[in-house]
Amino acid sequence: MAISVLTAFWAVSMLFVITPGADWAYAISAGMRGRWVMPAVAGMLSGHFLATLVVAAGVGSLLAGHPLALTLLTLAGCAYLLWLGGNLLLSPALPEAGRAGAGESGSRWALKGFCVSGLNPKVFLLFLALLPQFTDPHSSWPVPLQILLLGLVHLCSSLVIYSLVGYGAKALLSTRPGAAKLVGRVSGVAMISVALGLIAGQMG
Repeated sequence: MAISVLTAFWAVSMLFVITPGADWAYAISAGMRGRWVMPAVAGMLSGHFLATLVVAAGVGSLLAGHPLALTLLTLAGCAYLLWLGGNLLLSPALPEAGRAGAGESGSRWALKGFCVSGLNPKVFLLFLALLPQFTDPHSSWPVPLQILLLGLVHLCSSLVIYSLVGYGAKALLSTRPGAAKLVGRVSGVAMISVALGLIAGQMG
């Protein structure tokens, strides 16, 4: 693939990555818990990678042609985001709670991160609409391989930004419990807003 194409895709991809949303809210939540930033980010990236694989395999086009399947995926993702957002609103993370709590582990944070992105139909639809636009059917590279490469570019951007967001929240809020509680609740509202927006889109 041409470097110019990769650069153009990277620029478009970054616009989406730097826009706050459910992923940002989850990274902030993990940052305020202390040591769970990387497991949380790894989980979210695995969800993005799954979406890349689905589009590369051509399953994305198949699902896009079945509204019921997309509706069920949307509702499942919305329910999960509402649950996470509600928990953040009711029990916002505090810096002093950064020590491992009961039931907390890296794998648990990674699994929740995977669900945040993997069950977010907005991610899937974005990849379905965006990735094929930057492929060249006349290239010596097969289209699925081109899509995988573009997906990896997106993952690298996401890794950098989400890590900065998570560790930035940890550094800035570690000694400010009041601000941390406010940010936690704002993150909860962000997740709920994303879910409600997706539900409204389905009803429209």
